[in-house]
Amino acid sequence: MSLPIYTVDAFCDRPFAGNPAAICLLDGDREAPDAKWMQTLAAEMNLSETAFVRAQGEAWSLCWFTPQAEVALCGHATLAAAHVLWETGRLATSAPALFDTLSGRLTATRAGEWIELDFPERREKPHADLPELFAALGVKPVYFGKNAYDFFVEVASEREVKELAPDFAALATLPVRGVIVTAAAPAASPYDFVSRFFAPGVGVPEDPVTGSAHCCLAPFWGEKLGKGEMVGLQASARGGTVKVRRAGERVILAGRAVTIVTGTLSAAAS
Repeated sequence: MSLPIYTVDAFCDRPFAGNPAAICLLDGDREAPDAKWMQTLAAEMNLSETAFVRAQGEAWSLCWFTPQAEVALCGHATLAAAHVLWETGRLATSAPALFDTLSGRLTATRAGEWIELDFPERREKPHADLPELFAALGVKPVYFGKNAYDFFVEVASEREVKELAPDFAALATLPVRGVIVTAAAPAASPYDFVSRFFAPGVGVPEDPVTGSAHCCLAPFWGEKLGKGEMVGLQASARGGTVKVRRAGERVILAGRAVTIVTGTLSAAAS
């Protein structure tokens, strides 16, 4: 049995920017492959996330794997999965994409050239200082916190965020998925805040654009800046733009996507 597979650049409007995700479309009429096979394929694809999508009634089951681990929430691969379903005609462009995941029901809708994702907030709380983390990042935080997945570090300037050169080996020993580092954007910037995200412990030294991190960034900066709608820049080498809008205990993330590779997986699960 062969399966269709795609590579999509998410949170960007041009090829070779944003965050690439592999999207594997599973056969809804067959039993889903086991997690070991999905993890092996994710390691083979060697992108920050490989997503597996399977028709399941009115919705689609969706799970995400880094090269080393399954994760509970991923924004860019969800956006990429919805993009593939609409682009290939598996879902009408006027219909929402409903995904059942480890983080519950997630919804993607079209808004012109943008795709909007309805995600849960993942707010952070203040955390006791971790000098070993600050040394690994080479920063003196303005604020330090932690949410369900990640450490959260605010620094004083956009320049500090952009010039970070972390010790990835040290970061990989931390008992979290990853580390969000962020600062307010300068007053003249088209962005409200900037960020970077590091997750070497799950096989992703630096993630180019991290939708799930914006589930924490949106409420943090929304309260600090007094805004309900903002635009974030993830200042990785590839770079990406994420629009965010707060909606109660939910966050609406918006981005664009570009298909880069369309192929067939010949070494599929039996």
